[in-house]
Amino acid sequence: MGTGLINQTFLVRTADHAQFVLQRLNPIFSSAINVDIDVVTRQIETAGHPTPRLVPAQHGQLWVESAGETWRVLTYVAGVCCDTLEDPHQAREAGALLARFHLILSKLQHEFVNVRPGVHDTARHLKALWNVLDSRQDHPNYVEIEPLAKEILSLAAQLPVLPGLPDRIVHGDPKISNVVFDDADGKAICMIDFDTLTRMPLPLELGDAFRSWCNPAGEDTPQTRFSLELFATAISGYASVASGFIEPEERSSVVSATRMIMLELAARFCADALTESYFAWNPNKFSSRSEHNRVRAEGQLAVYRSLTDQADEAERLVDQAFSPG
Repeated sequence: MGTGLINQTFLVRTADHAQFVLQRLNPIFSSAINVDIDVVTRQIETAGHPTPRLVPAQHGQLWVESAGETWRVLTYVAGVCCDTLEDPHQAREAGALLARFHLILSKLQHEFVNVRPGVHDTARHLKALWNVLDSRQDHPNYVEIEPLAKEILSLAAQLPVLPGLPDRIVHGDPKISNVVFDDADGKAICMIDFDTLTRMPLPLELGDAFRSWCNPAGEDTPQTRFSLELFATAISGYASVASGFIEPEERSSVVSATRMIMLELAARFCADALTESYFAWNPNKFSSRSEHNRVRAEGQLAVYRSLTDQADEAERLVDQAFSPG
């Protein structure tokens, strides 16, 4: 079920036609994340909004350990997910939904059981790419990947430094495939996939969203671009809900953070093109994990260049979205 890169997800239909989501958690995630998911989704439900909820097992626990693997069941929210946005209406809906998510959780007092230090620690990911370039020179595709890696590292060195900003509770992976839409009217219903819940500066969350939402070509091609049309409606949708709680410095950092996330993800994909140890890959479209992740890295680099060329207009659109009236 779905196109997630980390967990295995299944749709379960029972004899009485009820539907649930069954997941096998990737070992990179601690089982304790389910405690945080329960608290966060309970807060969303209490606020009157749809959300998947964990279904307790027979003895009340939120997950089950079996043969060294962690399994869980969630309620099923009917709707559709997509890997790319199809029109500006969806972008506006996604923006408003993410803002509601942030606004609801801004009132939550919760110490996360599962702590994720260094989320979007761009310097750490860039250093990891440097280290992989040094240690994996024996990789059969090294000659092809090395110039791509060095270009990513060179461009990253030119990125502006973001100001010190407060941490907020965020989704952590707000790519468009983690938004559920109503199939009939295109309205955004809810967010899914909460294993990345954490606290971090808001512009990094928004940057991660916009690098996904505003790339109509998706991640599996090097021919990508940043759509200002989708960005304009997405940031307008976000501002329609968030204008009362987002701070001026957070708003002014959105475009820079989006560019940073693009290069950070390019570095991660590029590193995995040499280590072949993290991201899932599609054997129906690519000959190897290395090839798939190289293409993903090239795509993130291309969409970064596209946004960089349009950065002034993107900044204007942010200002316009949050302007009174």
